[in-house]
Amino acid sequence: SPPRAFAMRTTSDAAFATVIGPLVEVPVLVGLVNVALRFQRGFGRASGTKGRRFLFVCIENSNRSQMAEAFARIMGAEAWSAGSRPSGRVNPKAVEAMREVGYDLSKHRSKSVDDLPDVEFDCVVTMGCGDACPVVRAKRREDWEIPDPKDLDAEGVRRVRDLIRARISALVQVDG
Repeated sequence: SPPRAFAMRTTSDAAFATVIGPLVEVPVLVGLVNVALRFQRGFGRASGTKGRRFLFVCIENSNRSQMAEAFARIMGAEAWSAGSRPSGRVNPKAVEAMREVGYDLSKHRSKSVDDLPDVEFDCVVTMGCGDACPVVRAKRREDWEIPDPKDLDAEGVRRVRDLIRARISALVQVDG
C-alpha cells in the first residue's frame, strides 16, 4: 500500500478536483456557448455592411450563389441569390460544405431571378457561369470566375467554398 502521505495527497487532489473542476469547467463552457452565439449572430461582421444589398447569380442557384449568399449574411450584409434557370434544390455537397463551417444551408431553396425583391442592389455578382446579369437595378456589377463545384469531390467543393468566402470577405470590406 502507498505511504500515508501519498494517500492523503491523492484524496486531497480528488477533493480539490471535485470542488475546483466545476468552477473552471462551467465558465469555459459558458464562454464557448457565447462564442457560438456571437458567431451565429454575425460575430465576424464587417463594419458598415448592415443595409448593404448584394445579389449573387448563377444559372441553377444550387451551389456557388447559395454559398455566396450565406457568407454575405454571416458577414452582416443583406444578401440574396438567384438563378436564371433554378434547379429547384440546393446541392447536398454545398449543404455539407457549409455545415462544416457552421452554416445550415439546408434551409435555403433554389430561386429564380423572377422571385427577387424590387430593390436596387449595391452589387450584383455573377459567379462565373456565363450567365448574363439579370435585369435588376444595381450600383455595380461583377463577374467572378469561380469553378462550378457541381461535379467536384468533397475536397474540391471545400476549395470552392473557401474561395467564395475569401471573395465575399473582400467584397463586404470594400463595399462596407
